[in-house]
Amino acid sequence: MIDFDDIETIVQRALEEDLPDITSDAIFGADERSRATFLVKGDGVLAGLRLARAVFATLDASSRFTDLKKDGETVAPGEIVATVEASVRALLSGERTALNLMQRASGIATATRGYIEKVAGTNATVVDTRKTAPGLRALDKYAVACGGGQNHRIGLYDMFLIKNNHIDRAGSITKAVERVRAAGRREPLMVEVRNLEELDEVLPLSPDFILLDNMSLEQLTESVKRTAGRIPLEASGGVTLETIAAVAATGVDRISVGAITHSVRALDISFRIEPTAMASGL
Repeated sequence: MIDFDDIETIVQRALEEDLPDITSDAIFGADERSRATFLVKGDGVLAGLRLARAVFATLDASSRFTDLKKDGETVAPGEIVATVEASVRALLSGERTALNLMQRASGIATATRGYIEKVAGTNATVVDTRKTAPGLRALDKYAVACGGGQNHRIGLYDMFLIKNNHIDRAGSITKAVERVRAAGRREPLMVEVRNLEELDEVLPLSPDFILLDNMSLEQLTESVKRTAGRIPLEASGGVTLETIAAVAATGVDRISVGAITHSVRALDISFRIEPTAMASGL
């Protein structure tokens, strides 16, 4: 779950890229107020309302943001998912930032849900990766959770993940694992293997997870057989909507999908401010 500090940092950085809004400041007075709506224009899963709320609260402490839907809920074209009342300057200055964050988050949540639907009825869960937009990892991983996916490690600090370059430089999987354990830390340990020979080497070392990197379906199936449930297995590498069902059918426990964050298509959402006549009662 995304926390307040993450939200504040993301919103502040995003607003700093835009402000000051010289156009809105020139046209409208500081005391002019209005109302605006967020209108969805495509099918998807909603995410990012908390950040949109924070955008307008930052620009106008007296703003009133009303959720009409919740993050994680499905939405359809024509649905109004939120309204916000604030100064006209705040509405116009925050429009693009709020939309950028909501559209990206909702696109990730929507993509995640699509992958999850493909593995329904299997043992596999869908997890994300570190292939996120720089500076937006907290948002991206929150969006994955809104879509029903699970978060992998957040950064390089909360799980040991011994990958191919670590192994090649250390000399072997065994040597790399020994060095990690000699460090005396308690974070969980995952080891990446590229073939069945490496799998056989790592199994006696009993890491917390094993990552099966770019293996064929036959190799994945054999890996599940050899591991026999002793250690959770994660399949990774080039997984798509077209291939994930077959990957899940091999019996792996987790499937990591970089595409849900690095190649996301934003959900189409518009922001409509009410004309003066309609907002005059505010």
